[in-house]
Amino acid sequence: MRLPGHLPLFWTICLINGVVLVVAALLLLFSPARVSADAVPSEIVVIGVGLVVMILTNALLIRWALAPLHRLIARLEDIEHLEPTELPEEGSGPVLGIARSVNGLLARLAEERRTGDARALAAQEAERHRIAQELHDEVGQSLTVVLLGLKQLESQSPPALVPELAAVRESARAGLDDVRRVARRLRPGVLEDLGLASALAALATEFADHSSASVRRSFAPGLPALSPEAEVVVYRVAQEALTNAARHADARSVELSLQRLGAHVVLEVRDDGRGFTGLTEGSGLMGMRERAALVRAELSVISQPRHGTTVRLKVPVDTTAEASA
Repeated sequence: MRLPGHLPLFWTICLINGVVLVVAALLLLFSPARVSADAVPSEIVVIGVGLVVMILTNALLIRWALAPLHRLIARLEDIEHLEPTELPEEGSGPVLGIARSVNGLLARLAEERRTGDARALAAQEAERHRIAQELHDEVGQSLTVVLLGLKQLESQSPPALVPELAAVRESARAGLDDVRRVARRLRPGVLEDLGLASALAALATEFADHSSASVRRSFAPGLPALSPEAEVVVYRVAQEALTNAARHADARSVELSLQRLGAHVVLEVRDDGRGFTGLTEGSGLMGMRERAALVRAELSVISQPRHGTTVRLKVPVDTTAEASA
């Protein structure tokens, strides 16, 4: 039994009730069951049983008709983060229309969210670029002038003050190095100049220089070119994963790899740290998920206590552009 696809829900229920009543009336007309003017107990029992059967049949048919709607509501309650989810387009009539409408709404919301996140993150990258430029041009140059002045002052000072001036000069030099390192983290110039693999290699080297953990990197040769937006996403996810490994994992070794698997370029950051249970959506993980959604990438975080953590990012490759190239 399949109801017409254009029938509203109200008339669907009325039709089911009408069918049940018509069947009951036909049974009364053409079956041997009769009710006299003075109903006897057996007739009352027959009427009661018939009424119960009619109510149960009506309830089962209505439940069957509304089952797709209940499944649709259950799927809607399970949707998280407004991720694009393909709801089952089943049933007929209004249920099918609701599923199609909700699918269209989710697709529009996901696209609008991606557009808004792209604008926000583009503005964030532009602000990072501006801050890095100011650090390099203003703070960096000021510290360079201070270093030159201290060096000149050190050559003209009495011998007793030379050690103190040298210590101040080394502090200024360390501050200049810190400023340059922060500027590089804010704006990965090597990503623009030398490409993704070189930028990740520099990131791994910097991580190893400022962490007690050793880093092993593995980049497959001949990786397909990604869009500039996708390269920034891969770099930032790797940066955040390495930062988390250094701050929270207490890891002894970290493996950074980039390879191609089918129609995806896969970034993987694996550490042997303390791991965790019960993944919480902190600002770092939320930022990685938002960046991944911009380029329609898949982000997964796998961790177990005392067995480390693995952050995996699967970025789809533009096979059309690759074929034309």
